[in-house]
Amino acid sequence: MPALSLHPSYVFSLRSEPLLPDAPSRLLPSVFIFFTRTSRPLRVSTREPDFTEEYRNGVVNGRVAGAGTPGREDPLPEGLRRESMPRHVAVIMDGNRRWARARGMPVGSGYEAGLRSLRRVVELCCRWGIRVLTVFAFSSDNWVRPKVGFLFLFVRDIRVSLIGDSTKLPKALQELIESVEETTKNNSRLHLVVAVSYSGQYDIVQACQSIALKVKDGHIEPEDINESLIEKELQTNIARLSHPDLLIRTSGELRLSNFFLWQLAYTELFFVESHWPDFGEPDFIEALRCFRQRHRRYGGQDP
Repeated sequence: MPALSLHPSYVFSLRSEPLLPDAPSRLLPSVFIFFTRTSRPLRVSTREPDFTEEYRNGVVNGRVAGAGTPGREDPLPEGLRRESMPRHVAVIMDGNRRWARARGMPVGSGYEAGLRSLRRVVELCCRWGIRVLTVFAFSSDNWVRPKVGFLFLFVRDIRVSLIGDSTKLPKALQELIESVEETTKNNSRLHLVVAVSYSGQYDIVQACQSIALKVKDGHIEPEDINESLIEKELQTNIARLSHPDLLIRTSGELRLSNFFLWQLAYTELFFVESHWPDFGEPDFIEALRCFRQRHRRYGGQDP
């Protein structure tokens, strides 16, 4: 379907067809989402980002996300073992703007390139058996910036969920996102959680507010409040595995930027110098190998 003009600063497009008419049936169904926010009035266009060449190469090489036999996983790269793979990986996708500026390109080009990295990581998670992938698109603090974002994915057996303050998005966009979530809710190969306008601090605050109301209404007693109860009120309760095993942050920044402040208590952290658009399979393999070498004690002592 063509792009929908929702606001001078928003465009959203949803389609369920393959990008190429001769795409193999194993790639169906697919969903295409294109969302843009800018600080200036936007010239609305129905033209979608041009991924045709990469898509065609992916089809030829059998590397398109969701390809392969459902329920089966590819052999792991050398140095990785199935039993030591993280089940939930979270990614702070940082450096799109800097990547574009370093090349003298428009900021939007950085987000388009970042989208290609997201597609690669989604594909690799499907191939290697990672069950949950959470990506931090942007914080609630980032609305002050001009923002261009794209999300493009094949959702064959992939569940898609959005967390964050969706009330800041146009109503029509909220309804379309709800439709995608409903359509994919029973998919099981990978759960892709997209954090948009998300704040780790507010996530904890809203959980406390919800629990306080239950105490006020007499549904629970103050002494009933524990870690498990708080976790049930966090936005990440939508995921079966709400605590990431591994967090990856790109672009060389060594901070969490208000992301998953509760959920990362015992998460292994991996920081990489590459900007997100340059993050590819070798970087992901390096992060997973590093994760395998970690001894996770969860607050305990060495044996």
